[in-house]
Order: sequence, then C-alpha cells, then structure tokens
Amino acid sequence: MGVFDDLVGQERAAVTLRRAAAAGAELLAGGPGTGMTHSWLFTGPPGSGREEAARAFAAALFCPDQGCGHCDMCHQVAVGSHPDLEIVRPQGLSYGIKDTRQLILRAAGAPTLGRWRVVLFEDADRATEGASNALLKAIEEPPPKTVWLLCAPSPDDMMITIRSRCRLVTLVTPPAAAVAHVLATRENVPPVMAEFAARAAQGHIERARRLALDEETRKRREAVLSIPGSLTGVGECVAAAERLVKTAEDEAAAVTSVLNESEITELRKIYGEGSSGKGLNRGLIRGGAGALKELEDRQKSRATRTKRDVIDAALLDLVAFYRDVLAVQFGAHVELATEDRRADLEGLARASTPEDTLRRIDAIMNCRERLAANVNPQMAVEAMTISLHRPRL
Repeated sequence: MGVFDDLVGQERAAVTLRRAAAAGAELLAGGPGTGMTHSWLFTGPPGSGREEAARAFAAALFCPDQGCGHCDMCHQVAVGSHPDLEIVRPQGLSYGIKDTRQLILRAAGAPTLGRWRVVLFEDADRATEGASNALLKAIEEPPPKTVWLLCAPSPDDMMITIRSRCRLVTLVTPPAAAVAHVLATRENVPPVMAEFAARAAQGHIERARRLALDEETRKRREAVLSIPGSLTGVGECVAAAERLVKTAEDEAAAVTSVLNESEITELRKIYGEGSSGKGLNRGLIRGGAGALKELEDRQKSRATRTKRDVIDAALLDLVAFYRDVLAVQFGAHVELATEDRRADLEGLARASTPEDTLRRIDAIMNCRERLAANVNPQMAVEAMTISLHRPRL
C-alpha cells in the first residue's frame, strides 16, 4: 500500500500529489519536471488530514518509487526520523520571527541523502506578520533542492503574497463512511462503534479515532452535549461555563505537564546542573536563567493554546448539536452528528423556533471569535451559555 492510500477521502488531492512526486523525480534526473514546484500550501478543514497529506508527499519525494510505503525512506518519514525532513509544529499562540529565521537557515542547507530537503510547516497560519514576511523571502527564492510544505485551514489564513507563490492542495471533509471504514479495518473498531465515532466526529479523522478508542473522550463529549438541557437559569449557565472551562484547564494540564517537566530537566542538563567542575554552577546561573525563563514563557503559551483548542472542540460539538436541532425543525433528511441524542434534539426542536436555533449557533460562533481575540475564557463562555438559555437577549 502506497503512502497516498492512507489519505482518507482525498482521492483528487492524492492524484495531484502522485503526479507532482513523479515530476520531482524527473526534475532530479535532469528532465523538465513539469508539475513540480518548491512551495506548496495544503489547506482543508480541521481533521481533513492536511499534515498527513503533506507528510505523504514528503515521503513520495524521498522515495525512489514515489511513495511505495514500505521502503526505508517511507518508513523514516512515517516515524519522523528522515534527516532531510524537518517538521515544524508551533505549540504556542504564534510562531515568531526569531524561530522563522533559524528555520530558514536550516532549510537552506543541502540535503543529506542527495534528493530533497523538505520543511513541513504545520499550522503555518500561526506565523506572525514579521515571521510571514521572512518566510515569504525564503519561498520566493528557495535553494534548488529545498521544498516548503505549508499547512493552514484555508488560503485566506495566509498572507496573499505567500499563497500566490505556493501551489494549492485543497483537502475536503472525508465522508463519514470512509472514516468508519478506516476505523474498522485499521484499528479493529467494531462496526457500530466505528459508525458512531465517524458520524460524531463529522469527518475529523483523529477525533473519530479518539472517540472510538478512548472512553474518557466519549464521556467529555457527553458532558458537553448535556449542556443545552442543563441551562434552566442564569445560575446553571454560569455553572455550566465553569465546568467547561475547568475541564479544558485540566485536560490542557494533563497534556502539557509531562512534556514541560522533561523540557526543563533537559535544559538544566544542558547548562550543567548535576555536573561537577569549576564554573559549572556559575554558568548555570548566568546563562541558564534566561533560557529557563524563555522556555517557561513558551510552555505557558503552549498551555494557553491547548486550553483554547480543547474549549474550541467542545464549542464545535455544541454547534453540531444545534445544527442537528435545526435539521429536525426543518424536517431535513440528513445524517445527524448527534443522532445518539435524538430525544434531546426533538425536545428542543419542539420547544423553540428555527430563529432561536440560529441565534444560538451565532452565540457559539461569537464565543469562538472572542476566544481567538484573547477574551477571558470564563467570561466568553458564560456570555455564550446565557445566550443559549435566552437566545433573544
């Protein structure tokens, strides 16, 4: 099975990337290489597999058979150990110009194994304006064997000057049936659970995998979907908001705490903590304090980003619930992401109007925008839950 066969529901993009990989091999052999370029932009909704598509393309560029899926080159890309592939994952709220300049210097080096040097930049839309301007210069005139693979939710999330210099690969939301098939065949998930997870995740492949395999993830989803029915008064709205934010904080802490500790331990080792010798402790005090402060700032930014991502995932589950309420109100014959809560959907559909439902959806989307604008999460979510309780206010 080739590397592009893993791209769920992305047949059109797979064809484009296969042809480009073949053109890349032709270019290395001295041919025209028509269809190959040094700058690519992978876009698509969350869960569509932007990074997976970019990684598959990187493997195809390195592989002598353009992505066979079983050679050493493909395996090294799959596990992230290929010496000529650099994967950038911004973990904080943004990716700054200092990090970008260092990245550009590394990308300018010659490939170790002689084919390509590939930079896979996940969440490239997090680059600051200064970082984007620096990146623009790098992708305008890249070294002959350097390839940039940028990933972002949509082309509009990137500077127009950057996206105009990249070849666009547009991914789509995979059909629920395709996601369910992958869960059943590759993860050995029972068919009923696979169908539930695929439908509930709305085509988000990784989210579907977590729903299918992790009971805690299913419990958190249940807690979120119980919010609409619990909003019987202002006090309940405030309590629901507090629970949602607290859950996000706990999950973010669980995700980042172990990583934070290992990073701090490694940094202290670099600056000589635990070693003996004249001047080592003094060097730790002089040089390590600034580095430690910088690391702690990055970790704080990462924790904030993780917390926001958790809250945003919960808000998207709420949007799916109210969208399904709207479908019931209009009698639309469509697949419901929250079919497992049919009684709640029908009860709310009878007790409200489509206009009420649309206003509730708007309240959730406004909350997402406020969180993106750095509004205090507790305040933003409280305003949302109160609007869900009284949509006309």
